[in-house]
Amino acid sequence: QVQLVESGGGLVQAGGSLRLSCAASGRTFSSYAMAWFRLAPGKERQFVAAIDWSGDNTYYVDSVTGRFTISRDNAKNTVYLQMNSLRPEDTAVYYCAADPPPYGSTWSSGRRYSYWGQGTQVTVSS
Repeated sequence: QVQLVESGGGLVQAGGSLRLSCAASGRTFSSYAMAWFRLAPGKERQFVAAIDWSGDNTYYVDSVTGRFTISRDNAKNTVYLQMNSLRPEDTAVYYCAADPPPYGSTWSSGRRYSYWGQGTQVTVSS
């Protein structure tokens, strides 16, 4: 069983930055593919970014490309989401998710991920 705990959310003005962290339990974190999703009121859950087990490959939804960066520190069992140039439409609860091997095939599909955190609220004011 893997437990994921997000932190780093908060209230920020448009144009500001936040860094989200997701701490994972367990000794096999380095083998997991990881991702961030978000859920805004009245909207469906949206894929935001993903990173493979090594950190060499990353994937983003178009709306955050160039503004958000996903990274990981396997020594610390932690994945990060650096969010810059935040916009009001980025307001949502952000969730991290883990995909242990054998890996799924579609980075942006929530069904790929077996473990989810409880979420952290990000609010961007205009």
